[in-house]
Amino acid sequence: MRSPFPALVTVVVVFVATLAVAVGAVAQTPEQPYFDWASLDFNPSEYEGRRTRVMAELATLGAGPLIVPSANGVSHGPTFRQLDDFHYLTGLELPGSVLVMDPADGSTVVYAPGRDARFANPGRPNDFPGRSLADDPDLARRSGVVIRDRSRLDGALDAATRAVGAVWLNLGGGGRAQNVETGFTADLSPDEMVVLHLRQTLPRLSVRNAFPAIARVRAVKSPAEVAIIRRLARLTEDAIERAAARVRPGVDERTLEGWFELGCKEAGAQRIPFHPIVKSGPNSLWPWRILAAHYDRRNRAVEPGDLVIFDVGCELDHFVSDVGRTFPVSGSFTTEQAEVLEMQREVSAAIIAAIRPGATLADVTRAGMEAIPAAARPYMQTGSFFSHHLGLSTGDPVLTDEPLRPGMVFTVEPWYYNHDTGISVFVEDMVLVTEDGVELLTDRLPRSVAGLEAMVR
Repeated sequence: MRSPFPALVTVVVVFVATLAVAVGAVAQTPEQPYFDWASLDFNPSEYEGRRTRVMAELATLGAGPLIVPSANGVSHGPTFRQLDDFHYLTGLELPGSVLVMDPADGSTVVYAPGRDARFANPGRPNDFPGRSLADDPDLARRSGVVIRDRSRLDGALDAATRAVGAVWLNLGGGGRAQNVETGFTADLSPDEMVVLHLRQTLPRLSVRNAFPAIARVRAVKSPAEVAIIRRLARLTEDAIERAAARVRPGVDERTLEGWFELGCKEAGAQRIPFHPIVKSGPNSLWPWRILAAHYDRRNRAVEPGDLVIFDVGCELDHFVSDVGRTFPVSGSFTTEQAEVLEMQREVSAAIIAAIRPGATLADVTRAGMEAIPAAARPYMQTGSFFSHHLGLSTGDPVLTDEPLRPGMVFTVEPWYYNHDTGISVFVEDMVLVTEDGVELLTDRLPRSVAGLEAMVR
């Protein structure tokens, strides 16, 4: 009797050969061009207008090109989000790139990697098909920006700065990157990394702070930007309303955070701009930075008689919201809690009434301070002006000593922390400076005692 093994070997060889042919046929999937998945939030003319306004501001401050770095980006863990200034001026989410704008000749060039390293993996060619960046002609055509290979950046900067000897970088309101130091615990921003690179490659250059120019432009939102922010405010209101309906004794803070985030994302928000701040009872008396300093501190189960505070936001097309409300876990505020809430609401109303074009943030702050009863002043958190500007971030750049202008968007949020009575109350709204006053963007969300109680019930 003949052995079956030779035939078996033949079958296996044929199978392996067939598999190898099949694998070879699909081993390399087609490249995915940038615009297969990415898109511009606005028409290219919107970004061109922003660049023109920034260059006009820089021209009044002094000569030199503006350097705007992008984030390197990741392809694991968090979804990539481009740095605000780079995205604001280009609309592109290119990793490891640099925007150079030169008011001297009006040029705008993005220096990008030729290929996107995140789309390459020699060991898994079918899963990582590759992607062109600077080598993709469609990138420049659709964005309206000149795209060049990043390897040309140093030579271009050398040529552009030979006569003026200076460059502009957004170093923030405090000019933080002027004296960059490294060490074991150094946590350098992309702008600070640019400063270090320039010290090594072009040490003759002086670095000037472009923050004032960028802040003046970014602080005023265009009609197209305001349209997104209005949608975002409504979306956030709905998500808060949805989560507030789940407030009841026994539910924990993390679950309420989850309900809020679900409301944002089901309504179309791409992501959350900051971890939702939901805190109750004793937790409500502490700032979020203290609560977030420990791994498992922010998951308290709410109890009858507690107040639970929502300080939350959604993100839509890169713009962010920030809204706050306080709810009674039992469905009704106590007399003392209601009195504090009404006081806080009156302070907020006084601040909003003071907002108008031409007013200063000092005027706004003064109106709020004058509305705070003397007995409550030790417990009121005032901050710089009871608020912060909104746009691509919850800390959008602004020059606090300049008058308000139509198109500015910021929050109104006078906090009340009283460790003596254990009461903390918070109502935060978003406002838009208009041509003749102010628009309360979050006017649909209740602010009164009765309205907040009804949201829980």
